[in-house]
Amino acid sequence: MNDEILKKVEKKTKVKRETIIDLAKKLSQNNMKDEATLNEVIDTLSKATGKPVSNEMKEKIINTIKDDKVPNNVDKMF
Repeated sequence: MNDEILKKVEKKTKVKRETIIDLAKKLSQNNMKDEATLNEVIDTLSKATGKPVSNEMKEKIINTIKDDKVPNNVDKMF
């Protein structure tokens, strides 16, 4: 992952670089469309950012990922 992108994400989200890298490894080692993995990643990010994620929002996030509706240019999100 591009170091510049990691810095932008860390600055914007206040999530430590190590946490971001650990989550990326988890996703790359598992099926990115596996609901259990996605739930775990969402819960970890929720705790790391201090922002609660409702079950409804979690379901929307998971469905967006499973339906391949995630933007290809993640760096433009930050």
